[in-house]
Amino acid sequence: MADPRIERMASVLVRYSLNIQPGERLGIRGGWGAYPLLEAVARETIRAGGHPECFLQPQHWQEFVLRQGADEQIRRVPSGWSQAVAEFETILDIQAQDIPESQGAIDPQKSVLLRQAQGELLQTIIRRTNDHTLRWTLTLFPTQACAHNAPFSFQDFEDQFYQACFLEETDPVASWQRFSQQQERSISWLAGKRSVHIKGQDTDLTFSIQGRKFLNEDGHFNFPGGEFFTSPLEHSVNGTILYNLPSHYGGEEVSQAWLHFVDGRVVEAQAQRGQALLERMLNLDEGARYLGEFAFGTNPFVQQSLRHILFDEKMEKTIHLALGASIPPTGGQNQSALHWDMVYDLRAGSEVYIDDVLFCKDGNFTL
Repeated sequence: MADPRIERMASVLVRYSLNIQPGERLGIRGGWGAYPLLEAVARETIRAGGHPECFLQPQHWQEFVLRQGADEQIRRVPSGWSQAVAEFETILDIQAQDIPESQGAIDPQKSVLLRQAQGELLQTIIRRTNDHTLRWTLTLFPTQACAHNAPFSFQDFEDQFYQACFLEETDPVASWQRFSQQQERSISWLAGKRSVHIKGQDTDLTFSIQGRKFLNEDGHFNFPGGEFFTSPLEHSVNGTILYNLPSHYGGEEVSQAWLHFVDGRVVEAQAQRGQALLERMLNLDEGARYLGEFAFGTNPFVQQSLRHILFDEKMEKTIHLALGASIPPTGGQNQSALHWDMVYDLRAGSEVYIDDVLFCKDGNFTL
């Protein structure tokens, strides 16, 4: 029997996140594991008067290309999807792993080639989103492989995912709208502020946000949503941070990552686990050593690390500071093929000051 939450999710994605209007084109990309959601979204788009086009990837396709493909094959972005990103009014990207990422080592250099090619596509998405010619949403369809690293059963992973999407609420769209208004109050207070100071165990980090804009992630860019974010001034970051939650990237884990910044750039990096991966990502390109995003996680239904970044970065009472590409609508200017969200839990005796005013203590907003 089909899970009724899939139909509810499709309805919220089409009617709220993407707000598809009659005559608009929707490009839907997903792996084979995402087929139930892809099909449900296509049906709902037809009901909304839109034109869905589906880009379904064969099972294990990305792994096969990385293991067997030549460099030029790995770099190539399929022309149909590239055209959809460049021309369509709306895009939905569905992540759905079909194998656990940790199965078998893949040549790191091939992963870098793929990341660089996808980075070019991401720049097109960011540019078109910035000039309001594209509405784009990234989401996840829960699979056994997605839950591989989670500290509980697949059924619990599914339940927490759908709850984080507000799909257990009586009216999910109304709940997202109320949540959006709540976040706007914090964003309004932050408007025009200049400096950020984060203090905690093994962490003392300062940077400027002068002239930058906070954006409301309320289930439109990511689904589930649950953050508000900006981009630090690229050369203003100084001090140290110890990311106290593990990060996963390409099937590998980095834990207890400690970074030292001088004038915006990471000059020293250590990790209790995953040192080689951390160094490899920092050396991906020049922009990878700079911060591209600073955000507060606010989703009330994400209370613990699920070891999947789409969730963990939304965890209530956390912040994340991403290495790599900035988000241009915030005013950020850093460019990189990397955008790596790394999460810091504020609940263990941390403070965030905005213009020397205590804004957040132990994850609780104080104003």
